[in-house]
Amino acid sequence: MSPSLTLPTIPLSEIQAHNTNKSCYVTIDEKVYDVTSFLDDHPGGGDLILDYAGKDVKEIMNDVQSHFHSEAAYEILDESLVGFVADAPVMKAAVKTDEPIEVLPLPATEHGNELIEQEGGASDLPERDSDGRPVYASTGMSSAADLSRETDALTDYKTHKFLDLNKPLIQQVYFGNFSKDFYLEQVHRPRHYRGGASAPLMPSKFLEPLSLTPWWVVPTVWLPPVAYGTYLGLTHIDPLPLSTFYWALGLFLWSLVEYILHRFLFHIEAALPDHPIALTLHFLLHGVHHYLPMDRYRLVMPPALFLLLATPFYKLAHTVFYWDWYVATMVFSGGIFGYICYDLTHYFLHHKTLPAHWKSLKKYHLQHHFADFENGFGVTSRFWDRVFGTELEYVKQSQPIKAA
Repeated sequence: MSPSLTLPTIPLSEIQAHNTNKSCYVTIDEKVYDVTSFLDDHPGGGDLILDYAGKDVKEIMNDVQSHFHSEAAYEILDESLVGFVADAPVMKAAVKTDEPIEVLPLPATEHGNELIEQEGGASDLPERDSDGRPVYASTGMSSAADLSRETDALTDYKTHKFLDLNKPLIQQVYFGNFSKDFYLEQVHRPRHYRGGASAPLMPSKFLEPLSLTPWWVVPTVWLPPVAYGTYLGLTHIDPLPLSTFYWALGLFLWSLVEYILHRFLFHIEAALPDHPIALTLHFLLHGVHHYLPMDRYRLVMPPALFLLLATPFYKLAHTVFYWDWYVATMVFSGGIFGYICYDLTHYFLHHKTLPAHWKSLKKYHLQHHFADFENGFGVTSRFWDRVFGTELEYVKQSQPIKAA
């Protein structure tokens, strides 16, 4: 938006009426912003914005304990400016003249930088970015909002000498001759590709589509066999409460498997061999998700990869419950249903507006990405993080997040 434009004045009553996901206005002092189109993309979830729909958001945006807003957040607001509060004193004077209203950027204190320094939080952070914002040293980010801040591919490549986002990534990882330490440092510094599109992964036009998995593939592929396995268990295990118990046992065991896989397989960094093949496999398995965490099509597990990981657990279930094939199948079906819930939850935490119960879970998981990838391994629940001492603490986002 150009720095000098004549914008309409809007009555406060009209602003307050724009309080739904169909039309959502917010204000900062006398400025009015239409943020409807941003609801689905807000890293904290559109429901957090809707809580302040039709209201002034200056105080909450400056509240570093609730959520530190980056420079990018204010840039998005500037692009959404639609007018001024009609009954604001400054507008009453402006309306009497024929001069255009000058739209000025918010001062640094309203962007949060000086405010954080006054709170003492910025000094606790180990580094700052090129804009002077305090950031977490391990990720190069300040808040969840930064996960959706578009990366300049050329500048990023020249600066870090890691991967060119415009070229197939898997080739670059394999042939890049990166040391393990350098690879892990870079892959955990998230990037965002061209407004949320998928960066090229495979060198082949035939293989590239196979690397992209929409979220709906998961329930489409796995719910039918889960339903069939559950039906077999219910019809062959008596009494009904016992068959239900086995299914619920599988669901509970999945929550532990989810934690173990995420912590000890997906984040196998400590035991990862310093070899191109090992780095490439790590990148395919989970590294690409931390490198491009907001990629919609590389959030859920491709069916072929999940089948590979699930096969040993199928054999394990039938080994442990060797005395009854139907019992083993029932336990396994409950576990696979847990996996479906996990993958869908993971996708929605990144990309959807969620009910109140999941708001804190979303904040928790995004902290794992922008602040501390060495803790916070639970996705559907924090239970096992609490049990094993890897739970992330909720602290001011201007301060390092530590394990409990």
